[in-house]
Amino acid sequence: MPRVIRCSLIQASNAAPPDRPLAEIKQAMIDKHLGYIESAAKAGSKIVCLQEIFYGPYFCAEQNTRWYDSTEPVPDGPTVRLMQDVARKHSIALIVPVYEIEQEGIYYNTAAVIAPDGSYLGKYRKTHIPHVAPGFWEKFYFRPGNLGFPVFDLGFAKIGVYICYDRHFPEGARALGLNGAEIVFNPSATVAGLSEYLWKLEQPAHAVANGYFIAALNRVGTEAPWNIGHFYGSSYFCDPRGCIIAEGSRDKDEVVTADLDLDKIAEARKTWQFYRDRRPDMYGDLVKA
Repeated sequence: MPRVIRCSLIQASNAAPPDRPLAEIKQAMIDKHLGYIESAAKAGSKIVCLQEIFYGPYFCAEQNTRWYDSTEPVPDGPTVRLMQDVARKHSIALIVPVYEIEQEGIYYNTAAVIAPDGSYLGKYRKTHIPHVAPGFWEKFYFRPGNLGFPVFDLGFAKIGVYICYDRHFPEGARALGLNGAEIVFNPSATVAGLSEYLWKLEQPAHAVANGYFIAALNRVGTEAPWNIGHFYGSSYFCDPRGCIIAEGSRDKDEVVTADLDLDKIAEARKTWQFYRDRRPDMYGDLVKA
């Protein structure tokens, strides 16, 4: 029997001005996403991914300690608990990127993974943290992830998560494949400019090199405190042969949905034997300090 899984990506603009109280910003974005999650569920999706730190603007464009107050523990914070109820209600798996606090002064860019029965399966912490002027002051807010590259078994699919800037690094993409990922979700907040042309270059290459599906998600619109570019949407799904099979617009809030035939993974890997022909005995230099 074919293993076809319907999945959705939610690309959305910010719903409240960043100068509003944090609680108001967060609630506006959560309410907005709840509607889109329900739409995805009604369309038959089994896995839904939200964008990077989905409940607010991309605040890393400035250095302001105010945003530390938007952190939550994972999984015991209010947003993940709410999304556990939502997953259970709709019988869908959710990937929920939030701003995590482990303890005072220790914060991570994190995605919680929730099963269709509402159970919390675990989390991924963004591994590679940029710090580039102007506009990407992420080391001011996040520590580098320390949980490796986990793969989460939903029973009907094995999924991994890579967050935004991670997508520029092939090492973690390969580790996810070796760990058994069949679909890798990359929730992002990326703007038009220097790296836009890489958006449809790097991740299809990861899909081909590792023989899995990629689900690449970006937000849309122009927002403060990021005032020097626009988030260009263009969320998409890519199959193990590097073909984009569904794509969102550049400028509209929308739910991007695709049916992923997981049998194509074995088909691609039988043709392109990239795992069989690896030479890990030759790769020692990659992990030297």
